[in-house]
Amino acid sequence: MVYEKHDVIVIGAGHAGCEAALACARLGLSTLIFTMSVDNIAMMPCNPNIGGTSKGHLVREVDALGGEMGRNIDRTFIQSRMLNTSKGPAVQSLRAQADKKDYSASMRKVLEETPLLTIRQDEVVDILVENPVDDSVDSKRKISGVRTVSGNTYPSRAVILCTGVYLDSRCIYGEVSVPSGPSGLPRSTHLSDSLRELGLPVRRFKTGTPARIAKSSIDFSKMEEQQGDEHVVPFSFENINKDMDKDQESCWLTYTNLETHKIIRDNIDRSPLYNGRIEGVGPRYCPSIEDKVMRFAEKERHQVFIEPEGRYTEEMYISGMSSSLPEDVQYAMYRSVPGLENAVIVRNAYAIEYDCIDALCLKHTLECKDIDGLYSAGQANGSSGYEEAAAQGIIAGINAALSLLGKQPLVLDRSDAYIGVLIDDLVTKSTPEPYRMMTSRAEYRLLLRQDNADLRLADYGHRVGLLSDERYEDVCYKRSLIDSEIERVKTVGVSSSKEVADFLSGFDSTPISDGAILFDLIKRPELSYEALAPLDPERPEIRPDIAAQINIEIKYEGYIKRQKIQVAAFKKLEEKMIPPTLDYDLVPSLRIEARQKLKAIRPASIGQASRISGVSPADVNILLIYLGRGDFKSE
Repeated sequence: MVYEKHDVIVIGAGHAGCEAALACARLGLSTLIFTMSVDNIAMMPCNPNIGGTSKGHLVREVDALGGEMGRNIDRTFIQSRMLNTSKGPAVQSLRAQADKKDYSASMRKVLEETPLLTIRQDEVVDILVENPVDDSVDSKRKISGVRTVSGNTYPSRAVILCTGVYLDSRCIYGEVSVPSGPSGLPRSTHLSDSLRELGLPVRRFKTGTPARIAKSSIDFSKMEEQQGDEHVVPFSFENINKDMDKDQESCWLTYTNLETHKIIRDNIDRSPLYNGRIEGVGPRYCPSIEDKVMRFAEKERHQVFIEPEGRYTEEMYISGMSSSLPEDVQYAMYRSVPGLENAVIVRNAYAIEYDCIDALCLKHTLECKDIDGLYSAGQANGSSGYEEAAAQGIIAGINAALSLLGKQPLVLDRSDAYIGVLIDDLVTKSTPEPYRMMTSRAEYRLLLRQDNADLRLADYGHRVGLLSDERYEDVCYKRSLIDSEIERVKTVGVSSSKEVADFLSGFDSTPISDGAILFDLIKRPELSYEALAPLDPERPEIRPDIAAQINIEIKYEGYIKRQKIQVAAFKKLEEKMIPPTLDYDLVPSLRIEARQKLKAIRPASIGQASRISGVSPADVNILLIYLGRGDFKSE
């Protein structure tokens, strides 16, 4: 049976799929989203939280573009904390514990109430394409729809692959290997073959999850309580002026010990990670407890966080102790940890292997280079994490919609957003293991702070049509107020009176002898824009979030100027475009490795070419000279 044609079909209803489908539907396109289980839309199969170091930046950026993840966690969080508050603003990041069931149900409700968006529970087994009508250079295969396991065909003009960790997946612990998706859900059994037939580079990755333990079996008196912030900062800029305070659940901190490590070492030969039963490549920056113990033998303990999975469940997530060890070893291992001596396991820890594609086959728009209308986002591209998935999902959805509407694509570069860093890393450098976002990956992280994501990206979100006029006007007002207030404090003089001296001494700040400008006083480490309000009687009433921006812009003025100069140099290379059909075999003096990498990846710009592993600065200069001649040839 052939069903009614849709503009866009999204395969998978995890975090990437939800953002992709919502973006397409909200931009006016009829959208069909397939899921293996309607009851598990936006499910959180692993950690019960959103955000964290660098990941919180991604959530804020998705929100600034008009996405849903930030709003959804604001509705369903059970604890909220701002991380790294003792450090600079570039690495501070918001993190919230979620009620898993509420988060999923809330996102499902949003999808169900979105016009032009249809949800369908079914398994997609084939992606259908039309072959080129001629043999011209620019002629490529084009998406025509999908086929489900029942043999039904669903025509469409674009398809977005958001399959998460469900492609030919299997869950493994000890000798047990179950062909399924996470949490016992059905896996996608045939779609990997369809991707291979389309010529996409399919590979095998692995991730894992810890056990869930019954709350009643935990002795919290032996652990350190981790409470939420007294004043909750929302993820969504839409909620910045709303009261977000509510009763919060506590998390708990404990540690492994030498006994834990001995149990693991004594049974390491029974771990599928070490006896060869797991083939997939695991995440470097989120290793299993076996990996931690074996790779960091000098450490006597590792942190273990006990996190609630929701308000109405006994299950507690044992963060920091993911494992694929056999069940009996898991019991011994967990019960060796202080506070878990009588632990009752509700769900075993396990590793999960799954297929994904090498994102080198994608453009920065997340469209496949060789198949028009085929996009891919999330773990399907080799990334890990809900936040990385959502970030790719909204970009894939926006670009699929813009393409069908005949508009220019949205491409964020490394100086625009963490999203730009994430996508550029995936499509330029590839990744040998599941990719995780980190602040250290962003060269311009002082500019790409989580607190200014709306100021950076609202123009893009409003331009494409996802950010409302009301929200955009608020950002414009915020931006103008920040700029005008910074200029004002540059003109405010502060006298050298005794009252001022006494005030400054209260902050252990050096007295001023001949007066000073307020702008310069704010730059002192011990002072701030907010703290100096008593010396500034003409100050207008300003929202706390705007005051925080003013303070950061003034305090870090020199560093910000320096990074903006670096960005300007970066932009020059990004703007030097490389013709997509350039014949690299005709570029003289390129090294063999560089020629091979350039032909395989086909960078869009000199800037992208410079970031390809195996392409040296000398190769980049050769390319610049060759392109500058203007008489180069294409394939």
